[in-house]
Amino acid sequence: PGRPPMGGPAVPGGPRRPGEEPTDLLPPVHQTVAREPELLTHREDEIAIEPFYEDEYDDEPTPEEAKALRRRKVWRRVRRIGYVGLFLLILGPIVAFAIAYQLVIVPNPEQVAAEQAKVVTILYDDESVMTKIAPSGANRTLVKYEDLPEQLKRAVFAVEDPTFETNPGFDFTAIARAVWYQVTDRNSGGSGLTQQYVKQASQQDDNTLSRKFTELVKAYKMSEQQDKRDILTAYLNTIYLGRSAYGVKEAAKVYFNKENLNDLTPSECALLAGMIQSPSLSEDTEYVTFRWNHAMDQLLRFNWITKEYREAERTPPPLRPLAEVQQSGLEGPRLLIQNQVLAELEDKENGLGWDMKQAHQSGITIHTTIDPEMQTAAEEVIKEVMEGQTEGLRQSLTAIDPHTGAVRAYHAGMDGNGIDYARGIVQEAGSSFKPFDLVAALQRGKGLGSTYDGVSPKTFPGGPGPADDVVIRNSSDRNNSCGKQCSLREAMEMSLNTVFYDLVANEIGPQAVAEAAFQAGIPRTVKVDGREKQLLVGENGGPPGTGIAIGGGEAQVRPFDMASAYASFAARGVYHEPYFIKKITSADGEPLKQHEDVTRSAFGDDQQKSRDIADNVTESLKPVIKYSELDCAGRRECAGKTGTHELPGSAEQNSKAWMVGYTPSLSTAVWMGRDQGNEALVDANGKAIFGSDLPGEIWRKFMDRALEGTQPEKFPKANPMGEYEKRRVVTTVPTTTPKKEEEQKPTTTTSTRPTTEETTTPPTTTRPTPPTCIGRLCQTTTVPDPDPDPIGGGGPPTR
Repeated sequence: PGRPPMGGPAVPGGPRRPGEEPTDLLPPVHQTVAREPELLTHREDEIAIEPFYEDEYDDEPTPEEAKALRRRKVWRRVRRIGYVGLFLLILGPIVAFAIAYQLVIVPNPEQVAAEQAKVVTILYDDESVMTKIAPSGANRTLVKYEDLPEQLKRAVFAVEDPTFETNPGFDFTAIARAVWYQVTDRNSGGSGLTQQYVKQASQQDDNTLSRKFTELVKAYKMSEQQDKRDILTAYLNTIYLGRSAYGVKEAAKVYFNKENLNDLTPSECALLAGMIQSPSLSEDTEYVTFRWNHAMDQLLRFNWITKEYREAERTPPPLRPLAEVQQSGLEGPRLLIQNQVLAELEDKENGLGWDMKQAHQSGITIHTTIDPEMQTAAEEVIKEVMEGQTEGLRQSLTAIDPHTGAVRAYHAGMDGNGIDYARGIVQEAGSSFKPFDLVAALQRGKGLGSTYDGVSPKTFPGGPGPADDVVIRNSSDRNNSCGKQCSLREAMEMSLNTVFYDLVANEIGPQAVAEAAFQAGIPRTVKVDGREKQLLVGENGGPPGTGIAIGGGEAQVRPFDMASAYASFAARGVYHEPYFIKKITSADGEPLKQHEDVTRSAFGDDQQKSRDIADNVTESLKPVIKYSELDCAGRRECAGKTGTHELPGSAEQNSKAWMVGYTPSLSTAVWMGRDQGNEALVDANGKAIFGSDLPGEIWRKFMDRALEGTQPEKFPKANPMGEYEKRRVVTTVPTTTPKKEEEQKPTTTTSTRPTTEETTTPPTTTRPTPPTCIGRLCQTTTVPDPDPDPIGGGGPPTR
């Protein structure tokens, strides 16, 4: 003890024990080699030990550096995906094209022609056959290349595919242009002749990429395997050109009645080539003219016709009458039914959108709404009533189911090749337009008991001065009035012009009447003779004149549409768009298209109010039937209105006569007139024809036969609107007029004219001259007074 430790002097106080003194910390030394792993299980806070100590081995990136690093990684991934996608984009179509090339089969012209030769069948409502339509030249002989005239080939090239002889089956420029037009919402065809032939053969027209790709491959393969002359020949033998004609040889027959293609002129070739784009519009005069001009201009552009020839040919060549090429056994009024059925079939906007090309390729069956018994009744009645009558009288009858809009009978004329007098003309409706006056009045709080001065004659202001005043008369019988307190109910029964003219001129306005007619079912525009025509409008599309109150002036409508509008009354304020086709089925009976009812509340969104308006109108029209001596058989309730339009310049003769009426289950309109609107309607005895005469007789007999065997129906009782009953007792006893006088035919005169003239609408210093064309939509010009046609509508049936 006390001995110093070994190896050194003794430590004061003896040897130290571990942990008695703090450990001396050495400052960190920079090392160039990696540190050994620390074995300590616990470390002091180095920052607390040395605030400025930095460890280069904990060098983390800043947030900006981390963000940039992530961005580089993302773009590296995107580039890799892009390289792969670009490779597939280039290689994929090539591989797909190569595979498709081996699989597709090029169509054979003989097989294509055979597929086009299917018959279209049209059925009546009871499924019995109305007719069968075979394609033109169903047993045709295919034309050889040597028989194709050079001017025809050039016309087709110029319009459809200028690069046909050099392209590989398709035109890259045309395809690119078509894609651009598609993006910019414009129409342009991108298919060349070879592609069109492939599409024709495949009978597929769906707008899908797969179909277009397959079509492209087939066109290329066909161009590789076949001579261009063979392709062109196949195309021109099978292309659809309208009028049920497949191939240029049949088209030359149906359009120009030429058997030999070499007899076609360059102008005729241009028209045929122009029809390739939309052959279903072959009867649209404006479209045919437009396409012919385009084809002629293209021929001139490529120097395939001379400038002198183009200047000499200013209008399309005349076409063969369509009736001569109809491929069915129908004639007379039933041929006109077929025309309406096919028009509805091909109408893409308001119809089913099937053209005859598709119809013949599929061999479809068209199921119509026409009741064969009602149609027979219409034809027999018209034949009976008109037998022995004056030559030149024209008539039409349309019957519509009010609850569906289905056309049940359609007699539009005796000549199936002539004018359609139900849907192809517009005519002044006369007093049959007065129910629309009543609709407008009911919508504005009036009622059947609302009273007006019914005295005749009566003067109304027609302009700034007294000379412009208008004198309105009820009829040539001056006692035909219910006095100064005449209700709308009485005025409708007696067809008093003074009351309805007063109502429209001084209270509701003519535009309200036009709107009421539109609501009931009169269309705002119709196509007549291939041209759009606005209905019930005044000059420059403005409001109609006051003469519309009594069916004169601008109150020009189609007979077909009057049956539809009155059907809205029969259906108690519900409008159903009229139609001819119920459905379309395939050759195997499978349904392809079904009619979809287009319906709405007729007189406003309030369905109850619309019903009340229709019921009140019916209430006012029921007495007219008895007043006109047109009672329906079997105590069946009927409602309706006669109408007469006066012959221009005559107070005694008429130019148009109507009867429009209905039961709860059938609405029928009958019209009678002449091709020339300035000719008088007289019967076999030389007497003037009114609506209650021949038209009324046709209407009554048809309704009795059409509804024979059915249970008579009653009209529901009307819910009173406005002033329903007349307030004051009538002190003037109305004098019943002869049957010939009861429909107050509209005419006009100024107060300076003799008071013996019947008047209804104000004259103007200039007005349309009566058209001189027959059955067409005529251009009008203005000439000074005197006015031979005061109503402004005494011309021929506008078609």
